[in-house]
Amino acid sequence: MSEVMSLSVELREQVGSKTASRLREQGKLPAVIYGHKQQPVSVALDQHSFVESLHHGHRIFSVELPEGKQALLLKDLQYDYLGKKVIHVDMVRVDLNERVTVEVPVVLRGTAKGAQSGGVVDQLMSSLEIECLVLEIPENLPVVIKDLEIGDSITASQLPLPANCVLKSEPKALVAICHEVAELKTTEEVLSE
Repeated sequence: MSEVMSLSVELREQVGSKTASRLREQGKLPAVIYGHKQQPVSVALDQHSFVESLHHGHRIFSVELPEGKQALLLKDLQYDYLGKKVIHVDMVRVDLNERVTVEVPVVLRGTAKGAQSGGVVDQLMSSLEIECLVLEIPENLPVVIKDLEIGDSITASQLPLPANCVLKSEPKALVAICHEVAELKTTEEVLSE
């Protein structure tokens, strides 16, 4: 279940990379709000409070704009070239009672039986696309893999989804698989085959 986090924003009149750089130097984060057939709005967020709210799992925000209070869903984050620092945010306007399609991370839980007998578990999908109410977006989709034997796999349709959630990813897509470790061969063995 998602919680709505109140966020203060400042409207931005100027856009562009130089303006965005100046904002970041002031501890602010450039962002764009769009959706619901309204014009996009460029805003600046307090970088520290926004990043803190991300670390606490917040993805739905309430902001006060000239046209009134609006609920926003985090749509995309852009990171610096090292992939460490958020440098731009995209948010989409939402109605808290509407259903949305979102990507939710998949988290493997436990140790597979097959891994205990020499196999390896590979996670093939790090997230799945689901449809649910805005306020019911799960933080992640846990997948218990303890019964996975060598040669077994888990598809997207086999994952238990929270109530009122509908899978939008391909149902037959492999999420995780347990397989044997291939023996390493020497160059001589490969050439003699």
